[in-house]
Amino acid sequence: MTKRWIVLAAGCLIQTVLGGIYAWSTFVPYLLKDYGLSTGQCGFIFGLTILTFTVAMIVAGQVMMKKGPCFTAGIAAGMFMTGYLLASISKGSFALLLLGVGIITGCGLGFGYICPLSVGMKWFPGKKGLVTGVAVAGFGAGAVLLSSIANYFLLNGTDVLTFFRWSGICSGVILFLAASLLSEPPLADGGSFTTHDRSVVFTWPFYISFIGMFAGTFGGLLIIGNLTPIILKAGLIEQQAALSVSIFAVGNGAGRIIWGKLFDHWNYKCIPMSLGSFAATSAILLLSPSDSILMLNVSLIGFCFGANFVIYASTISRHFGTASFPRLYPICFMAYGIAGVSGPGLGGYLADATGSYNTAIHICIALVATTCIFSVLKLQVFDSQHQSD
Repeated sequence: MTKRWIVLAAGCLIQTVLGGIYAWSTFVPYLLKDYGLSTGQCGFIFGLTILTFTVAMIVAGQVMMKKGPCFTAGIAAGMFMTGYLLASISKGSFALLLLGVGIITGCGLGFGYICPLSVGMKWFPGKKGLVTGVAVAGFGAGAVLLSSIANYFLLNGTDVLTFFRWSGICSGVILFLAASLLSEPPLADGGSFTTHDRSVVFTWPFYISFIGMFAGTFGGLLIIGNLTPIILKAGLIEQQAALSVSIFAVGNGAGRIIWGKLFDHWNYKCIPMSLGSFAATSAILLLSPSDSILMLNVSLIGFCFGANFVIYASTISRHFGTASFPRLYPICFMAYGIAGVSGPGLGGYLADATGSYNTAIHICIALVATTCIFSVLKLQVFDSQHQSD
């Protein structure tokens, strides 16, 4: 009993450290001011990191199935640390920052992210949703933690590249130590370890998971990627716009845990529930609500966005089995990578073209609502095809 809680704690620690990547915007002003990078270059570094992250997860899943979670997370620790150390000696070179953070650290993210999810589900087979929610909530919390630490040092004169060096070293050490605590449970505790090959990605349960993940994250990233200007165009002041980002983050973190608990009770019904809720809350943005209602709604949008990182992981594990999870979930997670390189950019482009975010929000609502209806009509496929646990 004690072992499973140690593994869960180690997994949450890994996710929290890796989640610091979402604090990237904290470093952008210093890279612009001190090293002459452009906003576009900084944005491209982050975008490549996310893309590399999702692609690397596919390879990491195969490595984990052969070598186990401890070995795979150890690779993650080495790459995550190496990427930041390379960035720290880059002298502001865009190419080296791109290689270090965008590719090497991005690969570390992919190798590290999959381990706590897969192992946690095996140790807690009856609470897959909740355990997944707790783990990925740690990923969201990491951005808040690292951003706070970084702001303290950077505002007190620490050079941003020096901070990269010490952040990389500290993160690497923590990741190595946490990786050493990961292990898989005995077969009796982890449930059936029947595996499926990748041919199941051409079945309806996987299609629904992939399309649902894309629609939900596309809409969420479109809004969060443009949240500050959306709030400003609604007539609020800059301080409120800055606060809205934190409010979204709080809702996002809470959503990951609560939707995980809901999945344990309602299973696949959470797919249309989460999509429908997201479409409804997004529609409120078009109604010119009062300031307080708008802020509350931002937290609810974050809450619904957080569902994507719990429901589809739990769906893949529950339907195809925990042993197949490292092979299949990274492919589903690619939908998030595609959404990441298309959603925020489309929102900004349409705002430039029309002078308003309303068109982008309408597209977001239409996509999510259509996917919601589609998932309702096809939900029975989860009962008619190979169910594993």
